[in-house]
Amino acid sequence: MAHTSRNIVLGLIGVGIAGGLLYVTFRPEPVPVDLHTVDRGHFEITVDADGTTRVVEVFEVSAPIAGVAQRSPVRVGDPVTGGETVVALVEPISPGLLDARTRMQSEAAVTEAEAALHVAETDLARAREDYIFAKSHFDRTSELVERGVASITRLEEAQQLFAITDAALEAANARIAQAEGGLRRAKAALVETSGNGENDTCCMSLLAPADGVVLDIDEVSTRPVTSGERLLTIGDPGQIELVADLLTSDAVSLPPNARATVERWGGPPLQAKLAYVEPAARMKVSALGIEEQRVDVVFDITTPPEQRPDLGHEFAVYLRIVTYEEEDALLIPLSAAFRTDNYWAAFRADGDRVTRVPVELGARNGRFAVVESGLEPGDRIVEHPRDDLTDGALIEERTTF
Repeated sequence: MAHTSRNIVLGLIGVGIAGGLLYVTFRPEPVPVDLHTVDRGHFEITVDADGTTRVVEVFEVSAPIAGVAQRSPVRVGDPVTGGETVVALVEPISPGLLDARTRMQSEAAVTEAEAALHVAETDLARAREDYIFAKSHFDRTSELVERGVASITRLEEAQQLFAITDAALEAANARIAQAEGGLRRAKAALVETSGNGENDTCCMSLLAPADGVVLDIDEVSTRPVTSGERLLTIGDPGQIELVADLLTSDAVSLPPNARATVERWGGPPLQAKLAYVEPAARMKVSALGIEEQRVDVVFDITTPPEQRPDLGHEFAVYLRIVTYEEEDALLIPLSAAFRTDNYWAAFRADGDRVTRVPVELGARNGRFAVVESGLEPGDRIVEHPRDDLTDGALIEERTTF
């Protein structure tokens, strides 16, 4: 009997060992996963774009006449005072030397102009004598009419003659002015640069049109310039705005006074707000050869100037423009959500196993999505679920390895 009991015990032990080996051999392996805790937080959707800075009001100083711009008396970055600081010097072009034929032609033109002036002076003298005679005749006739000796018809004839001579005198004076101008023009053609510089004209000084600093100088050295050619630009670097080049489809989606974060300019992030979208777009070919309609969007910097002292004109910046934001949103990573049977779902960790739960997603950005229903704060969900992960599968968090 004792022998039989011992055999039973040994058999049971053998069966237990065999069952344990079979369980270890055929039990399912837990799937290693990364878990994320669902929580509430700030959510925003942004449109990211490269941009540049620019001074709000830029003044261009241009050459008023053709000449030679002297070496700039100011340098880039120098402060200037409007109406006081000399920012440019322009020397008028000196007349060149005359060849023999040109000189002879110019001298002949002077002779003709002098003769024309003499003829005009002779005509003036004759017109003056005619005027004096007509006036005297008119005065005598008027006196005779008053005494009843002459008729009214005779007075009218004398008055007409007087008016004609008066107009002729004015015309003669005008011809004198015309002839004098022609003579000066003819003499000017004979002017040429003298060897001793007696005919050289002093430089024309150009003053700063407004307070600010010199932003750019087209050419520091002496050079010839044409009338209206830009010499330098002036502006106030404290008054800066941002310009971003956006697709028109992104620009129209911006809310009024949209907030933007300014990064990658060389300092701490700055804050800005939308000022306006320019009314006209333009076609631009992208790096991939795609034709795009783009428009400039202008932002005002709201960060005080003392916190951005080194930000200047035409600096490169990077803007994150907020188009939608929610302060207390329930968020999950987009990498945890997947489509199945025409709805969104996620794997929720329940102990050492997962449960596939349907979720309703709201707004999404590049990393997170807003959960409308299906999950609660504190739930742990699987990020980047494997294709072979199924509902009820055994899991093990990867960080425990």
